[in-house]
Amino acid sequence: MKAALKSKPLSFADCKAKARDWITLATGEYYPDILQDACELYKPVLVLFGQLLHTSESSKRLFLQIAEQRNGWMRIQLSRIFRKYVSPETPVEMLKQKAKAQSICDQFGKGFRPIHEVQPAFDARPMPDEALCAVLWEYKDRGKKGYDLTERFFELFRSTFPDLPIHGPERAGRDILLGEIFEKYPKPDRPVDFVIYDDAEREILAVGLARYDSDRGGAQEDDRTGGYHNCADEILVYARRHRRRTKVIFINDGPGLLLGSMWNDYARLEHSHRGRILVATLRMVSKRLTRDWLRS
Repeated sequence: MKAALKSKPLSFADCKAKARDWITLATGEYYPDILQDACELYKPVLVLFGQLLHTSESSKRLFLQIAEQRNGWMRIQLSRIFRKYVSPETPVEMLKQKAKAQSICDQFGKGFRPIHEVQPAFDARPMPDEALCAVLWEYKDRGKKGYDLTERFFELFRSTFPDLPIHGPERAGRDILLGEIFEKYPKPDRPVDFVIYDDAEREILAVGLARYDSDRGGAQEDDRTGGYHNCADEILVYARRHRRRTKVIFINDGPGLLLGSMWNDYARLEHSHRGRILVATLRMVSKRLTRDWLRS
């Protein structure tokens, strides 16, 4: 008898026909059910913003007073309200940087809405303002789905490969920088979410990123897959030059994968380096991430 032909490993492209079945959907919250909790959480923020607003002689002074708040969570929420009322063009990440408050005023202050216009606009809204509380609530769990995905991947990997160490922030935490694990890495500040070692931790078998896409398309879609291509090329070129068998894993999940050309783009990414890249949703991990592939 002829030996049975070895079946071809399942690829990310092969899964497209039943893409919906491979996606892990995170649970969400219903509107207007969230309004009561949102108003309870953010009413103290709105009250404090009103107090600072009415004790500030200018919008610049208002922002500097917000920057002086010691409670980090409160300062960030106040900054988000400031952006809505006073300076929508200021990048929100800049507003979070307490040490750069004066610099932000110098750069963007000319565009701040005048304080005498902000005060009546704020006073005209109810306290608490349900609409604004609902907007702030949207920020509350931003990133949580990604943290959940990473945590579940770590749990699944450890249960499947208990002898292979995996390191990285399982939820929030500092990313691993490739310059810390690879000698003379060309871009030492390149961050990754996890690193997989052999059983003795003498060799790095794989590095990877994990992302949950609730909704993604257009330019965002191109940015994500383009950035992944650059990341993978950089790592695998380094690995070949240094005679390492290190591979790259992208754990991606969520309904965003079903939008536009995302699935095809990831399939091309996986195919681009002859078996040295794995793109997988959480449901694919147990079927597609194998010991043989990691050690090949």
